[in-house]
Amino acid sequence: MVSSHYEKITAADGGVFDAFCAVPETGPAPGVLIFQEIFGVNDNIRGLAERLAAAGYVALASDMFWRIEPRFERKDESGMADGFERVHQLDFQLAGSDITATLAHMRAMPACDGKVGGVGFCLGGTLAYLFAATSRVDGEGPNAAVSYYGSGITGMLGLAEQIECPILLHYGDRDPYIPAQDIDAVEQAMAGRPNATVHRYDAGHAFSNWDAPSMYDETSARVAWDRTIEFFDEHLRH
Repeated sequence: MVSSHYEKITAADGGVFDAFCAVPETGPAPGVLIFQEIFGVNDNIRGLAERLAAAGYVALASDMFWRIEPRFERKDESGMADGFERVHQLDFQLAGSDITATLAHMRAMPACDGKVGGVGFCLGGTLAYLFAATSRVDGEGPNAAVSYYGSGITGMLGLAEQIECPILLHYGDRDPYIPAQDIDAVEQAMAGRPNATVHRYDAGHAFSNWDAPSMYDETSARVAWDRTIEFFDEHLRH
């Protein structure tokens, strides 16, 4: 039986922010950080955390907009303008620091066995890439990272050489927010990396988000999720 609650995480600069946590019935278990879409830590993100916990992972989804509007959340396409407004205010350097604080917090949790991966969607897809490239706690980075349609990754390809863990990237070939040439550039940057895999789907943006009906693509979402769980099983359980 999965249980859930909120954790309080202390930022490097002394602030405190919330993170939704879902815990599997038995433990300790590997941990997975979840990085939110522009809609915040909403029903979709909490639901994904619970699905990860049901698959045997401790899931922790931190509030990345806490410095702008704590506990901000919107549900679907109707909240996109509000979400983009928060993204434009987001300081990615501070966000990276908060992600590292979340990694440290997860590794210190009794429910976590010490191995930690991360998965992010939309804005969070970019943050998952940033997590893989820059988050280090006592010199140790994450054990695996999964990015779903991170539109900001093409602007951060210079960080690819810093990625030490296996990374899996999902993209929709009909994404109106990520041009095909941007996905091509990510594929080219990852082509020579032994632990990097890029999958493309006949889908648009946010195809995994069942709370955004015009974007959700059930078939692509299921295939991508199965690949994500298999990836975590391979890299966090061995």
